[in-house]
Amino acid sequence: MSSTPPETSPARMDRRAMISASLAGVAMSALPLRALAQSGARAPDAPRSGEASVAAHRIEVPMPHGGVAAGHPLASMAGVRMLMQGGSAADAAVAAMAVMNVVEPWASSAAGNGFATCFDRKSGEVSSLAFTGGAPRLLDPDGDPKELDHGPKAVAVPGAFGGWIELARRFGKLPLATLLEPAIGYARDGHPLDPSIAMFIRRAQATLKLYPTSAAIFLPDGQPPAPRATFRNEPLARTLQALADADTKARKGGADHGKALQAAYDYFYSGPIAQEFARFSQQTGGWLRLDDMAAYRPQWDKPVSTNYRGLDVYSSPLTSRTGLELCEQLNLLEGWDISALPADGPELTHLLIETIKVAKADVYKYAADPKFSETPVHGLLSKQFAAERRRLIDIKRAIAYPEGGDAIRYNGRTSLAQPPQIFAANGDDHTRGGDTTSLSIVDQDGNAIAVTTTVGGGFGTFMVMGDTGLLCNNGLRLGSSAPYAGHPNKIAPGKRALLGNGPTIVLDKGRFKMVFGSPGGETIGQTQYQFLVNVVDRGMPIQAAIEAPRFALDPDPNFYKPGAAMSVQMEGRYSENIVASLGAMGHRIEKVGPYAIGSIQGILADPSGARMGGSDPRRMGYGVGY
Repeated sequence: MSSTPPETSPARMDRRAMISASLAGVAMSALPLRALAQSGARAPDAPRSGEASVAAHRIEVPMPHGGVAAGHPLASMAGVRMLMQGGSAADAAVAAMAVMNVVEPWASSAAGNGFATCFDRKSGEVSSLAFTGGAPRLLDPDGDPKELDHGPKAVAVPGAFGGWIELARRFGKLPLATLLEPAIGYARDGHPLDPSIAMFIRRAQATLKLYPTSAAIFLPDGQPPAPRATFRNEPLARTLQALADADTKARKGGADHGKALQAAYDYFYSGPIAQEFARFSQQTGGWLRLDDMAAYRPQWDKPVSTNYRGLDVYSSPLTSRTGLELCEQLNLLEGWDISALPADGPELTHLLIETIKVAKADVYKYAADPKFSETPVHGLLSKQFAAERRRLIDIKRAIAYPEGGDAIRYNGRTSLAQPPQIFAANGDDHTRGGDTTSLSIVDQDGNAIAVTTTVGGGFGTFMVMGDTGLLCNNGLRLGSSAPYAGHPNKIAPGKRALLGNGPTIVLDKGRFKMVFGSPGGETIGQTQYQFLVNVVDRGMPIQAAIEAPRFALDPDPNFYKPGAAMSVQMEGRYSENIVASLGAMGHRIEKVGPYAIGSIQGILADPSGARMGGSDPRRMGYGVGY
């Protein structure tokens, strides 16, 4: 077996160490299940005869009226509070995202960005909302790429709060003050800090100390807070309260739901919040200005989609790359009948690895902000293109990371130009990591929403913007943007870099089947793909499908570059037979922690329409139904 990983930068190694260390405790919760297995007793969720042979040590959550599966139990509960007050899935999503801003600040912020995928049961339509800000107009695209990692020049235009308002405006029912009430309380009065968040703060303290506004919140008395200590963010509480008050004041003045929400939007994007962002950015040497904030708009669009084994799969369009990746991966895999492949053999895992390689190469070749370059989306989603690209795959041997294919031939147009293949980087071209959170919701009317939101890399820019309590996203960093001059995704003023966010909805002949999403940066599309295959092809219940072992491809230096050295990070619960067999097939294997890759939050309906929620033990996610 070949198990030697490629050379890896210290930053990438440290990121893996953080993930493995944070999840070491999670693995302990599986011990009772193993003890049951050794005693001969059947665990409550152990498979019956004929079911997939993967058990779950968490129970599924029934959601007869509705429910929320989110990245933190307080966020899930906040969402369910909205549902129980007569709110919609959109109301629950806004409340949950606001709480995530408080309780998972390293991965979520109103000044972050993200995507939502929404199913409206009455119309039967699936729509996508991008709340992604672009690069400030003053950005120097030829500057030092390291300045895009953290600090004042790493700031991208905040998009998330605009997304909250747009979801509430189009699909919501409740006032903004109601939606923000839980988050305001947790920020003002405090909440017990999750041990994993305490660990991330401790590991990031050297960078957080560089910025006094950040240190004041995350390093009280100069030290990182202890696990489970009461943690507050009083400036954030004041910011959220001011936004709620803007909505309330407008309603008292006679404004309807939409105009009241617009008052809060204006307070953020052209009023006091925007003014504080611009003042602080200019004072610290950043590029963000008031006109960047005022020009921002969230954007509704059609999701990308494909049909996989009779199911319609909908995910995020550009400027997310993950929707394209997920759809092409499914199109590639559909060419094989995998139902007969043994679950304890290497063949299925090998096919999944190889289809991910091919889809990554194709999507990374073309994908970019469609306002700046035209991506052959139709070609990338084409079944004919998938059939051609499938020929690259050897069912017995690992292939090298390939060049992207000619998707333009299958795009229905011939006017598109092939992007130049230029791979000379200005300095380090290794991808920077991304840190994200996700939530999935179904309401009492059968509407569903999945949201994946992020601050970019962990803690985003690491810089709290003035007295707002808000961390900004560093969505311009390498990986989200291409490190190579001439690539369609090379960063430029006003341009939106790509996200990995891909919240997904699956319909079965127009009826709701699944809603799910995951954090994980470059691994999001890989994680969601494996989860969907577990449900559709392996017939797993939702919680077992979530908990099943996963892998993730890790490139050196990045997925943009053909021939990149590729290692396969595999969770430690894979059998030795599978690991050894994959090594013999030419895969470079790197073992990681037993629960280390991704964090699916999802809801699955059975043929009768009964809904069950599942939440990933790899992080602190939790599902709540009623």
